[in-house]
Amino acid sequence: MNPSTLIGIVASILLLAVVLVFSAEDPQLFIDLPGLGIVLLGTAAATFIAYPLREVMRIFGLIRSVVHHEQLHVERDLEDLVRVSKIWMQSDIRAVEQALEKVSNPFLRSGVQLVIDNVPEPDIMDLLQWRIARMKAKEHAEAQLFRVMAGFAPAFGMVGTLVGLVNLLFLLGDGDITAIGRQMALALMTTFYGVLLANLLFKPIAVKLERRTEQRLVLMNTIMQGISMMSQKRSPALMRETLKAFVADVRDEIKDSEAAPRAEQAAS
Repeated sequence: MNPSTLIGIVASILLLAVVLVFSAEDPQLFIDLPGLGIVLLGTAAATFIAYPLREVMRIFGLIRSVVHHEQLHVERDLEDLVRVSKIWMQSDIRAVEQALEKVSNPFLRSGVQLVIDNVPEPDIMDLLQWRIARMKAKEHAEAQLFRVMAGFAPAFGMVGTLVGLVNLLFLLGDGDITAIGRQMALALMTTFYGVLLANLLFKPIAVKLERRTEQRLVLMNTIMQGISMMSQKRSPALMRETLKAFVADVRDEIKDSEAAPRAEQAAS
């Protein structure tokens, strides 16, 4: 399991335990199955209406990808590219094809295959950039799916609250303060469920997917630069140092871009 996801799950369980055990007079008041059903079924219904079936059915696979530890083998892929480039410099196409069979990264394999097929470099770059753009658009849509669900959940929490308030109005004429208070508490529980699911499940998954896309883009752009150098028959040693510097620079820019909003928030 992904370590950060595991920590987040444990912290979430501890948070709910603190809320239920230390902040509630009766922990059972926070259990409202009809209210939870309104939020879950309403969010699912709205999602199915908004998205095609094939996209909605990918939700479970995306959740598994967030839970499992997915590691990008940046160093291994760069070394594979340098190793293949060394063989390419010897003009041994057969050896390059044999070495290419041992490469696990499909983006790297397709780029090198275009080089050994003597495709012009501009055409190779256009094709690789198109694949990067397609991957970015696809994964952005996957993250956006969870952001949309994060917007639906609190809205249906309010729907449940309105249903509870309707029941509350019927009890006002009886004057039973205990029953009125109980119905008010149950009415607010659906809002609690909606906010909890949005901010503790859907939004974190969306952010995790977006972060995964950023890391993949760094690797794919680095490989694309290496493919360009290989096509130009640049020195493998120069390629190694250039790609390592490229990865370091891009990562620094990502960290700086993440730190800037935090600095602005702290200043405000």
